[in-house]
Amino acid sequence: MTTIDRARHDKLANAIRGLAMDGVEQAKSGHPGLPMGAADVATVLFTRVMKYDAADPRWPDRDRFVLSAGHGSMLLYALLYLTGTPGMELDDLKKFRQLESKTPGHPENFMTLGVETTTGPLGQGLATAVGMAMAERMLAAEFGRKVVDHYTYVLASDGDLMEGISHEAIALAGHQKLNKLIVLWDDNGISIDGPLSISDNVDQVARFKACGWRAERVDGHDPDAIEAAIRRAQKSSKPTMIACKTIIGFGAPKKQGTSKAHGEALGAEELAAAKKNLGITGGAFEVAADVLKAWREAGKAGANEHANWRSRFGLLSDRKRAEFERRLAHGVPARLGKAILAHKKALIAAPQAVATRKASELALEAITPVMPELVMGSADLTPSNNTRTKAAEDFTPKTPKGRYVRYGIREHGMAAAMNGITLHGGFRTGGGTFLVFADYARPSMRLAALMGLPIVYVMTHDSIGLGEDGPTHQPVEQIASLRCMPNMHVFRPADAIETAEAWQFALENTKGPTVLALSRQNLPQLRTDATATNRSAKGGYELLAAEGGKAQVTLFASGSEVEIAVAARKLLAEKGVRARVVSVPSLELLLAQDEATRAAIIGTAPVKIAIEAGVRFGWDGVIGDDGAFVGMSSFGASGPYKEVYKHFGITPEAVADAAMKRHNG
Repeated sequence: MTTIDRARHDKLANAIRGLAMDGVEQAKSGHPGLPMGAADVATVLFTRVMKYDAADPRWPDRDRFVLSAGHGSMLLYALLYLTGTPGMELDDLKKFRQLESKTPGHPENFMTLGVETTTGPLGQGLATAVGMAMAERMLAAEFGRKVVDHYTYVLASDGDLMEGISHEAIALAGHQKLNKLIVLWDDNGISIDGPLSISDNVDQVARFKACGWRAERVDGHDPDAIEAAIRRAQKSSKPTMIACKTIIGFGAPKKQGTSKAHGEALGAEELAAAKKNLGITGGAFEVAADVLKAWREAGKAGANEHANWRSRFGLLSDRKRAEFERRLAHGVPARLGKAILAHKKALIAAPQAVATRKASELALEAITPVMPELVMGSADLTPSNNTRTKAAEDFTPKTPKGRYVRYGIREHGMAAAMNGITLHGGFRTGGGTFLVFADYARPSMRLAALMGLPIVYVMTHDSIGLGEDGPTHQPVEQIASLRCMPNMHVFRPADAIETAEAWQFALENTKGPTVLALSRQNLPQLRTDATATNRSAKGGYELLAAEGGKAQVTLFASGSEVEIAVAARKLLAEKGVRARVVSVPSLELLLAQDEATRAAIIGTAPVKIAIEAGVRFGWDGVIGDDGAFVGMSSFGASGPYKEVYKHFGITPEAVADAAMKRHNG
């Protein structure tokens, strides 16, 4: 590199540093150290390497950049402004961390154009990027390298690599040989508590290599070395991790290289000294005209590649172009509703008394022929989750057209990868595990709900009904806790028809994720109707009306306990008490209905009883705090499931007794 070239690079990198320092200082909050230390790496990426067009940050064949170290968000915001991304102005940088600004404390893809994924919880960005790289390979296999051929770059911190999800993610990426995934580790050796050595001494390069990655170390402040390492990575047959040795808070005379530069404003005196050190002139948020011009030129550098891509894309057949665009927009196939209706009619003609996990498999057999973009998988529980259809092919390095992913025992990594697959575009995805292990996947599921990603979680063994595996595997509180999560829809279907309707809702809902909580034990098919109307979509409906007059009791139940409610209704009838049964496949959806709809479903019976083999939390919205609840208030127990139900008093007789006490009282 010539002296002139190095001076130009330094000016461009220092523009990032200056804006990051100013943004954090104005907010009196934030993390200046990472943007200052990683500015050289980011400058090389955005001015020499990445394929992007700042004018259109959603161009399908762009390279993806994921700031996994989301706390260093000012780095990304500065890049978006400098390259000329629409909607990111200096005023936005001045509003860093302010309410409803485009520059929140951590990057949020639904707030800021140009942000590929919401990051902040460490490890999530890295793990999400694995899914992006998987989707790139799948889409290229289907539509060809002329229209799908890009890389996924990740800037990761020490914290990203310390979080447990990182190991699940890198093991999966190495196994799948995702060679278009390139991770740049900001190896600065500092965490909030101080030197990283006080808590960690892992040889990260060796760890990545052990997981099947190519890995090397470079000077993170040498732009030529950084570029050369990335070029080598682009030629590799493996994913690559580049450990970029950097100085946190680079340029700050008293705080660089220390934890003081990590998570707090530098202060006016140190900021001024840092700018003097770096040769940054001008006032706060000022970028020299020649420097801004150079950055804007970098932002436009991919315009020709973008235009060439548009030309190549135009050569596809009308059908293929339309399908590509539908997929990218998560458009629901027109034939889905008809396929579900036909499946429901077939179930009426030949009822299936099966576990709802098996009913889910039956629904998938009807869905996948009309929804080829559906990517399924399981965390090493395929025979238990029933997520693989008969015609499915595994996704492997040799079979990139496969649409079934063997995630291994990596629930958290699976959930994050599904986020990445969905964010990339071109696919809808679902993954399976046991419901109790939703706790292992929860942070990624929460981000899916926050970002509004239409992902389906197939979570089987949904209650004490799994029996012999005992309390460690019996999810008594998971359903309630997932219902608490904003924008997460939870379905617990009672039979094969409700399961099909739950799948229909999950796939037609493009604004958030859905949990399908499914039984291990066989359940009778209770529904006797099959119309185009999705009765489960309102969360609840009257399955059986009271006979002989106005209902005196309403029995509300979900999933496997609807069968118990039906049997209890019969027992009450024998005692002269009129009861109706309301199936509640989705409690939170029922509670979200308008007041009139909700009131009509809940009804006016003076006695209200809810039955669910889980905790009561949430049911008071239906039965009131004076309603009766037949369910769990403790952890479960090991034993044959029918005996476990009897042990905990979740039986038709117990429900009928509770109703009679309320009715007679």
